[in-house]
Amino acid sequence: MSTGAGPLRVLVVDDEPAIRRFLRVGLAAQGYVVSESEEGSKAIDTARRGGADMILLDLGLPDIDGIEAIRRIRAIPSAVPIIVLTSRDDEAVKVEALDLGADDFVTKPFGIDELLARIRAAQRHRLQQQGESPVFRCGDLGIDLVRRVVTVRGAEVKFSPREYEVLRLMAAHAGKVLTHRFILQAVWGGETDVQYLRIYIRALRQKIEPDPERPTHILTETGVGYRLRAADHS
Repeated sequence: MSTGAGPLRVLVVDDEPAIRRFLRVGLAAQGYVVSESEEGSKAIDTARRGGADMILLDLGLPDIDGIEAIRRIRAIPSAVPIIVLTSRDDEAVKVEALDLGADDFVTKPFGIDELLARIRAAQRHRLQQQGESPVFRCGDLGIDLVRRVVTVRGAEVKFSPREYEVLRLMAAHAGKVLTHRFILQAVWGGETDVQYLRIYIRALRQKIEPDPERPTHILTETGVGYRLRAADHS
């Protein structure tokens, strides 16, 4: 993945010419180098060659379904960030895409500003995965992932071991949507249900959010999972 030595290379894979044109113009205006295709096989080939720093992938493609394309890209293996473009309302499909290794999704119709924000978050998450600072900071929230110390507005806040594990997992993937299934498997080994997870999310919000009823750190992706807001720029 590009680390600043050159412009971000974005591959747009969508079978709608109007969508490709909209993205080509909007992304090029940000200095990105854009290539495009209507075939999922192009996404797989590009990932195999390391020919893109970001893939924007529609799910309904004429040759290979987007879900299968994600499966094959992650099996290469390739860590290129994938943002799914979907007009589908089926939350189960979004969950499946994320569980297979997609980094995020946007639902059509979407604005270019929303997409650019998701691209930046996916970039930051990938850099975190490559070994960025073990100290996570976002607004008034700080998490020292080595010392296991959490501060809110400068004061240390205590968590139960399980609460901390949920928060640590979200900090390690900040900016990325984590599905209910992913969190439950990672923290509980899959041996509990979504309602139990909601109780822990509520407890975390009570401790870290200025207003737990209007959370700004732990965001809900309805029917899919949760996202911890991306870390501040250093």
